[in-house]
Amino acid sequence: MSAARGDAPDKAEAPITSISQAYPDRVEVRGRDLTDDLMGSVSFTEYFHLLLTGREPTGDQRFFLDLLLVAIAEHGLMPSNVAARMTLAADPASLQGAVAAGILGSGPVILGASESCARLLEEAQKRVDGGADPAAVAADLARAMRASGERVPGFGHPIHRPVDPRAERILELADARDVSGRHVRLARCLREAVAEVSGRPLTMNVAMPIAAVMLDLGYAASDVKAVPILARTAGLLAHLAEERERPLGLLLAHAADEAVAYERTPEPDPG
Repeated sequence: MSAARGDAPDKAEAPITSISQAYPDRVEVRGRDLTDDLMGSVSFTEYFHLLLTGREPTGDQRFFLDLLLVAIAEHGLMPSNVAARMTLAADPASLQGAVAAGILGSGPVILGASESCARLLEEAQKRVDGGADPAAVAADLARAMRASGERVPGFGHPIHRPVDPRAERILELADARDVSGRHVRLARCLREAVAEVSGRPLTMNVAMPIAAVMLDLGYAASDVKAVPILARTAGLLAHLAEERERPLGLLLAHAADEAVAYERTPEPDPG
């Protein structure tokens, strides 16, 4: 029988969580005792994997999750860091608000393209699983996206040209540790296809190898964006700690004002 409005639901009908439960004398996380089994026994990277997936990581998962978090945590005065610094300058007591301001900009242009890359690689792999050649699939996707005016996620970078050193290092280590699988192969096929369709090489940026390696390690595409968000949170906290010691936020706001010209809205035509 369904619970009446305002009543607690029956146990059989109650929603569930499998992540954590706090008790008066302990905290249980994914079936482990927080203080006895986890604190002092696992690294934060291992703990993040456990929280995210409910499983302890393999050696390769731990290594590459750690690697990817390091790779994407910091990239200078990017818009997310600028937004966070300016927010803290406007409200010095709101550290959490400043972090949130930076994370809210984690979209496909600045930080979130890795999830789009993962979805693209998954779509491509379904075709390969159906018997298609990986290079042909990559070429077809690149041509179709160009024809529709879409940009292939994971390619192009305003600073890193002709290569993104972070991307190359991820691929190098994936090869060295023998974890490069079908998704890394497709990422490389896409690099060739994008260059052919564009008529020039385009930088494979760090988002594509992050997605490819995580998929090859067994992560779900829906998990991929969690890595840059978590990593960039660490970078934001570093920028905000520096902002308190050596403020830049108001200077950045002033620089923006100086860089943009004001154009008066024309008066409406009385006729």
